[in-house]
Amino acid sequence: MTENTTAFSAIEWTDAGLRLLDQRRLPGEDVYLTIEDAPAAADAITKMVVRGAPAIGITAAYGVVLSARQHYREASHDWLSRVEGDMNLLAAARPTAVNLVWAIEQMRACLRVTPVEPVEVLLAVAARIHREDIEANIRMGAYGENLINKGDSVLTYCNAGSLATGGYGTALGVIRSAWSAGKLEKIYACETRPWLQGARLTAWELIHDRIPVTLITDNSAAFLMQGGQLQWVITGADRVAANGDVINKIGTYQLAVSCRYHGVRMMVVAPLSTLDMAMPAGDQVTIEQRPDNEVLELAGQRVAAAGAAGWNPAFDVTPAALVDCLVTEAGVVHAPDREKLLSLSNAQQPDG
Repeated sequence: MTENTTAFSAIEWTDAGLRLLDQRRLPGEDVYLTIEDAPAAADAITKMVVRGAPAIGITAAYGVVLSARQHYREASHDWLSRVEGDMNLLAAARPTAVNLVWAIEQMRACLRVTPVEPVEVLLAVAARIHREDIEANIRMGAYGENLINKGDSVLTYCNAGSLATGGYGTALGVIRSAWSAGKLEKIYACETRPWLQGARLTAWELIHDRIPVTLITDNSAAFLMQGGQLQWVITGADRVAANGDVINKIGTYQLAVSCRYHGVRMMVVAPLSTLDMAMPAGDQVTIEQRPDNEVLELAGQRVAAAGAAGWNPAFDVTPAALVDCLVTEAGVVHAPDREKLLSLSNAQQPDG
């Protein structure tokens, strides 16, 4: 495995199964769960034991390995069909993140040509997906860091770090690289309601790696920009449509609108596996609707008045026109649009 250059690993393959850091328990407890079959992997994705588009894809890939190990060992004549059923279950766990389906398709392609003994071959593919994600993150970190000037301050949203990826991170990968280069004056993180990924996860992750961070409430961001204290907002993405629209954690769109008004630059950092050229525009993406109680409650305690309803989309769509640059492992796309992304996508297609 490529060194992920952070002090912890949120996803690890072991002989006993897939070991996941339970992100629901952070920052209070570092609890690892061992996932032994594909339904448990799907449940971990749905219940946000693991979250973040690349991490979800990696978990799903290992979930397919778990499925093959279980059903092939049972020597069932229909083990392939059972694995296919598990892949469908994994794909439905969280439908918005394109990396999930991308990773499962990688595993499905392997199954089409796999030899008689499938488990080790599938494990090699899943490990490659994991390794290549870390390598891509490190490259994105370097590309993004080159865009940042010494003395800049940045704001990040949700969690797009080691916890959300195979390691190092997308948005936090850029921040890690820029901090190591001595460029950053200050790093801010929005708390990110309703799951508080910024407060619980990003702050934990940066402090864990001895990188200072200042937490703000989500509704403070525009005021921070108005004061001229911010040069960049840096986020990840769960999907990038063919026209450059960005689907990311709910709240990203309002940050992008505020950035444009205040002259703050908007950087989206995402691997090529997040680019969905089959999706023409962001308004055609199915946005996951999560349970109302996540809005009406906080840490299991109701905070809303009795009788109040909740509305809880997990993601929103940021139009490409509001994105200053998209950073991928293949380089930086300034003012992303359909033509530029098509060119980028074609350049990455294998020969033959």
